[in-house]
Amino acid sequence: MPRSIPDATILLQAAAEYLQNELLPSLSGYHSFQTRVTINVLNTLRRELEQGQAMDAEERERLAKLLKRDGTLEELNDMLVTQIGNGQMALDDRELRQHIRRSLEKALRINNPKWLTR
Repeated sequence: MPRSIPDATILLQAAAEYLQNELLPSLSGYHSFQTRVTINVLNTLRRELEQGQAMDAEERERLAKLLKRDGTLEELNDMLVTQIGNGQMALDDRELRQHIRRSLEKALRINNPKWLTR
């Protein structure tokens, strides 16, 4: 796909800033709430575009190390689920717990980074 100029992250940021700074102050009630939801969606999409590929690559590396196997992110996640489900991997496994914590932290960095500072 040809590179768009400005790129998608800049466009999403501009749209969110317009809604936040220009439109939202003029709204109340239902439309204010829906605009806030839309701002959050745009910001989440922007963060996913900015960080998602690197996060997926890091998760795949952690899973490959944890499972001592190679594969795609989806394949490795399926293997992990299977191993947990059939008791091959204990829920109190230190490396598993570290992987889950890291994955949750990464997901929060995209979904709502403010939750990490609470």
